[in-house]
Amino acid sequence: MFGTRFTLEVRPRIPKKLERLRALADNLLYSWDRRVRGLFYRLDHELWHSSNHSPKVFLRRISQRRLEDAAEDRVFMEEYSRVCSAFDSYMQEHVQSDVRLLFDPKRDMVAYFCLEFGFHESLPLYSGGLGILAGDHCKAASDLGLPFVAVGLLYRQGYFTQTIDNHGSQIAHYTPTHFEDLPISPARDAEGREVHVHLDLPGRQIEIKVWRAQAGRISLYLLDTDLDVNAEQDRRITYQLYGGDENVRIQQELVLGVGGTRALRALGIQPTVWHTNEGHAAFLILERCRECHGAGMSFDAALEFVAAHTVFTTHTPVSAGHDVFDHDTIKHYFKDQLGGYGTTLERLLELGSSPGNQGSFNMTALALRGSRFHNGVSKIHGQVASRMEGYCWPQIPHAENPLGYITNGVHVPTFLALQWSSLFDLQFSAEWRNQLLNHEYWQRLDDIPDHNFWSVRQLLKSELLTDVRRRAIRRHRRNGCSEAQIERLTRFLSPDHTDTLILGFARRFATYKRATLLFQDPERLARLLNDPHRPVVLIFAGKAHPQDLPGQQLIHTIHEYSMRPEFEGRIVLLEGYDLALARKMVVGVDVWINTPEYPLEACGTSGEKAGINGVLNLSVLDGWWGEAFNGSNGWGITPHDPHLDLAVRNREEGRELMDLLEQEVAPLYFDRDGHGFSEGWIERSKNSMKTLIPQYNSQRMVMDYVMQYYGPANLQYQTLRAAGGEPASRLAEWKKRIAAAWPHVTIRRLDQARDFILAGDALPLDVAVHLGELTADDVVVECLIGRDQENGEFTIQSHFPLHKTATNEQGETLFHLELTPNLPGLQHYMVRVYPYHELLSSPFEMGCMIWL
Repeated sequence: MFGTRFTLEVRPRIPKKLERLRALADNLLYSWDRRVRGLFYRLDHELWHSSNHSPKVFLRRISQRRLEDAAEDRVFMEEYSRVCSAFDSYMQEHVQSDVRLLFDPKRDMVAYFCLEFGFHESLPLYSGGLGILAGDHCKAASDLGLPFVAVGLLYRQGYFTQTIDNHGSQIAHYTPTHFEDLPISPARDAEGREVHVHLDLPGRQIEIKVWRAQAGRISLYLLDTDLDVNAEQDRRITYQLYGGDENVRIQQELVLGVGGTRALRALGIQPTVWHTNEGHAAFLILERCRECHGAGMSFDAALEFVAAHTVFTTHTPVSAGHDVFDHDTIKHYFKDQLGGYGTTLERLLELGSSPGNQGSFNMTALALRGSRFHNGVSKIHGQVASRMEGYCWPQIPHAENPLGYITNGVHVPTFLALQWSSLFDLQFSAEWRNQLLNHEYWQRLDDIPDHNFWSVRQLLKSELLTDVRRRAIRRHRRNGCSEAQIERLTRFLSPDHTDTLILGFARRFATYKRATLLFQDPERLARLLNDPHRPVVLIFAGKAHPQDLPGQQLIHTIHEYSMRPEFEGRIVLLEGYDLALARKMVVGVDVWINTPEYPLEACGTSGEKAGINGVLNLSVLDGWWGEAFNGSNGWGITPHDPHLDLAVRNREEGRELMDLLEQEVAPLYFDRDGHGFSEGWIERSKNSMKTLIPQYNSQRMVMDYVMQYYGPANLQYQTLRAAGGEPASRLAEWKKRIAAAWPHVTIRRLDQARDFILAGDALPLDVAVHLGELTADDVVVECLIGRDQENGEFTIQSHFPLHKTATNEQGETLFHLELTPNLPGLQHYMVRVYPYHELLSSPFEMGCMIWL
């Protein structure tokens, strides 16, 4: 057809009886409350899907007739009333008692900064795991009633959508977002004025508009530079997530850290705890130091005050996940601002220094030095990160340095399938929703009859197969496949084929995640998938970053395998991986496969989403699975020594993966024993849910942050802000004195070491410490009792402080202890000295320690 194509949207008038649909559409609570989403679905399920599950778009396009019919439909109106009542009750709930012990909602506030937020596919501000985790963190904070705000960027394009062509090449599509389609509105100050803040960039000033999204009981503030008053180059700063060059990236991070801080100030929000989720937002540390310096503090005192109530979470041990800028870039953006900070360029660059990046500025290093509470996101990752970032505390053993861990969790109301929620309501009543942290409560999953449990699992699989078949047919038709070929490629995806064992692998395609580990022995894999008595289908989904060519090659390789005759229909590669597809896959497959290169999987929360739905994990024992696997809730692949050649590790771990699939997974699944289902499989599946639901959920995660980090950081804020920040200044001066004197501190033993003592006797310990300009009050001298491990590491079991007794003629301070070991047999002990001050957030934060 010729001529111009015009578009016209005929918008309905919402009947007065249904006017609260607008409020429901404007609160992201719909992203985790199925009852809210269900209202829109019941009005017009086809429009709900075609509008990308966006309530705002849906309400603009639904027919007037449907709304009017619904307003007169007694059944619909009863459900509408129940949803509105539940919404009101949720919004009015009080802060949970455990939170109130540490936070006064009228005084205290956590501000959470992240470069991406994944609440729902209708708000495309995420690329993958970091964003989904941030969204789950916000949802759990809302559920708990934590005084909490979040800050991010409002992207005009967001992340890309993906198609895969008939050659297996990933095609990235960027579609600008219309902000009127999003559940956001301009943020306003106390006088009702739109909030705009300014940011100085070299040679110019840019304006930032602040938007607000309501997410349950918390607010998400989003920063936007795409304004007419800004130059074209500055309008594009917030155009695309993870797009552009180094200059665009540092500008985005300045907008987030500096602009985000100024936005909160303009809104009248005064956080008492600041949480930077990854290093992208670490410039907020410098901005707050600038504020403190403007109020009269020295830079060092300001840094102590700011760091004392800042939390930093690092999410990856992969070097590419840590932003590093060269010194010239930092100089370019900060040289004209130094006067406002009260420091030198050299001091500023020092905050971002790291051994592996000489001449560069590491945002992770800045985040670590500008915070006093730091964590990785699983036990294994915490250990890895404490070694990676140990340069910040050079004399402290990695196991004791201040970088700890809180294992990520997933938001159960978001990712638990509707069918499970309905079954739990029937079996346990609605009380189960209040028991998400109660381990003992979830043992009652054993009370669910096996046939009911199996029916839910099969129904979820059937729905997945329906969706996968639809997606696969659409892709193959677009790519020009014949109908006969499409039939071959989708013949095992019938919703009636629920007796097929479905294996799922869906995540970002990065090389360290080893998506092709299953293809180490293609002939063996073909035998497994094509066993006529034990049919198996393997479904892949995921995206690679547009600049990650090796990651895109993984997609190409999987596509080629999926088109080989022996794998046609048995290996399925899906395009367009997003939250909607993820929700289908994590509940519908039978086995969730994860094969990262140990120890590079920081956490891996997709497996948690699967496990809470009774899907069994088959994963390398890395990330969260390294601490969750107990032998009866899935299967674990033992990682080989990471120092071995990668090809050897791939071969050996690929072999173990196939051994487990052939010898344990498939036999257990198809062991029906005359019941029509596998009792052993159901037992393991129930064990997965019992293990994961109360432990690996985001409410537990956020409560861990509250107890271990937010609460202590809030207390430090109250302590160091007293008397106009005098304690912060005192601490800064003490640290300066320690740093100058510490190189001259020495320790030596005065008594003669003994080989043994008799039970009940004491071992006298006498040491002399040369303190120089320091005093005994500046240090702790202690004896550690422990065990030597096979790997040569010393495991501490007890601490005993030594006490000052005198000063000798050489000017050394003498310390003494009558040591009475509390364990029998062969023991080991060590003596050390380190600086200590009552205002420290962590006893080892200075990184100074000397051993005898």
